[in-house]
Amino acid sequence: MPTNQELNNIASQVRRDIIRMVTSAQSGHPGGSLSSADILTALFFSELKHSPAAWSRDGKGNDMFFLSAGHISPVFYSVLARSGYFPVSELATFRQFGSRLQGHPSVEKGLPGVYSASGSLGQGLSVATGAALAKKADKESNYVYVLMGDGESEEGQVWEAAAFAAHNKVNNLIAITDWNKQQIDGTTEEVFGLGDLEQKWRSFGWNVVVADGHDMEAILSAFKSAKELEKSEEKPVMILMKTNMGKGVDFMEGTCAWHGKAPKPQEAEKALAQIKETLGDY
Repeated sequence: MPTNQELNNIASQVRRDIIRMVTSAQSGHPGGSLSSADILTALFFSELKHSPAAWSRDGKGNDMFFLSAGHISPVFYSVLARSGYFPVSELATFRQFGSRLQGHPSVEKGLPGVYSASGSLGQGLSVATGAALAKKADKESNYVYVLMGDGESEEGQVWEAAAFAAHNKVNNLIAITDWNKQQIDGTTEEVFGLGDLEQKWRSFGWNVVVADGHDMEAILSAFKSAKELEKSEEKPVMILMKTNMGKGVDFMEGTCAWHGKAPKPQEAEKALAQIKETLGDY
């Protein structure tokens, strides 16, 4: 199992991948990808029980991960490649015509690690709940994880799925919210106003864990707490990860401006100068 420092090193390289992919394509979503980098690094390199070499879309015998906020595909593709699902060199094809690495994850070309196409916000929790119920029906002990955005949580389907999962006691489902409080047009409070998100999930019958989404020890502890809660109570768990949009690049942090904006080459150089290369660029 990697140490927290080793996980931080991986996350640093993932952030470099994100900047380089989006810059090369001059298209994509760096802000939320950067804020989720630590979460997905901890998940794929420490928490998730998975076998990249033997991956299949049915997910049998493995934990499963669904990216609901499909626009942050750069971080997803980076952790998939870096954990062995496909060659790291393929990251250079991001958003190119004919590439398997489309702007939003797709199953059309059979990219390993992608169980379901995503990008239509609000749908991922429903899909993950179905997968978790299937595992329970098959008497599997594996978990299903799903990463959502907080802006995405304004979608009504999220709350329909939340009520359904609680009603059906789906206690092998761990949902995660990248709680960076930013979305495409501004802060979540300005655009819609989510209110007390922690209490809202509790009122829908879920257990809730709140953690610092940029602290490896806190992230891993949150996953551990989620599993302990699901063993003791027949409830799904929501982990609200407090993050900073654009984390790791000073001029991208804490603003919606880089939600879906690609940096120019000079801006990318400035960003990469702030992010340590640890595993080697592709």
